[in-house]
Amino acid sequence: MPDISRAALQAASPYNAAITREQFLFYEVRTTAKLLCEDLTPDEVVDRIVTENLFQYPTEKSVRKMARACLRRLYALGDEALVQAIATQPSDVAKQICLYAMMKQYRLIWDFMITVIGEKYRSSDTAFGKIDLNSYFLRLQEQDDWVAAWSDRTVTKLKQVIAKVLVENGYLDHVKAAELKPVWLQPALENAIRENGDEIALSAFNCFS
Repeated sequence: MPDISRAALQAASPYNAAITREQFLFYEVRTTAKLLCEDLTPDEVVDRIVTENLFQYPTEKSVRKMARACLRRLYALGDEALVQAIATQPSDVAKQICLYAMMKQYRLIWDFMITVIGEKYRSSDTAFGKIDLNSYFLRLQEQDDWVAAWSDRTVTKLKQVIAKVLVENGYLDHVKAAELKPVWLQPALENAIRENGDEIALSAFNCFS
């Protein structure tokens, strides 16, 4: 496929495969949130993370790139109170807000959490496995030419990242688990989701009230 054609497909698609690199990044996002709460500018946050190597990455370039990715994710929330909660609340609360931030930034995660996970909770279907991930990506590939152009390796990596995100947030016991566990939506996040007009996202957190 010519590069110009790939660029056009990418530009027309709401989906990207950035999470193969960026993943869930709870420690990194939490660290970044704490620095933002010190009233540092975005550039100052990045410089501090890089100079003190707060992420413990091997190269300065990788630290800088990931720090900016964390900032983008936090700004995707559009809510200073949620950023502060990521910085200060217990990890289970902060992780759930980080998942919402990931959903807000990546359409791939937003659609998966609502159309796959949310629908399973809605129908009380706790079975979960490779078939659910495979079906989701097959559906996307049929709907979106850019997703259809992704390599098998990229899609496999994306499935692995999504499975790990589910484990980190208590939806699965481990990546090979066959049963979806019930989750409880933290009140602070529920209020923010409603205030943002994102009620459609509540199902991803097993909330139907």
